[in-house]
Amino acid sequence: MLLVLQVSHFTAAAIFAFCASIVFAITTRNTPREMVRFGAYCFLFFMGGLYVAGWGMWLLHH
Repeated sequence: MLLVLQVSHFTAAAIFAFCASIVFAITTRNTPREMVRFGAYCFLFFMGGLYVAGWGMWLLHH
């Protein structure tokens, strides 16, 4: 039996934002505290950009 996982565009973008934020935090900061704070900061900006892009596409559609 083959297990198929279907995710929406939003979920896929959120997973990408999470993974990219982790990579950015680990590669650019030195202490664990800085890594966590910068990772959360990047994730919030990714998600904010996702919402702005979604609204922009909605406005262009209507």
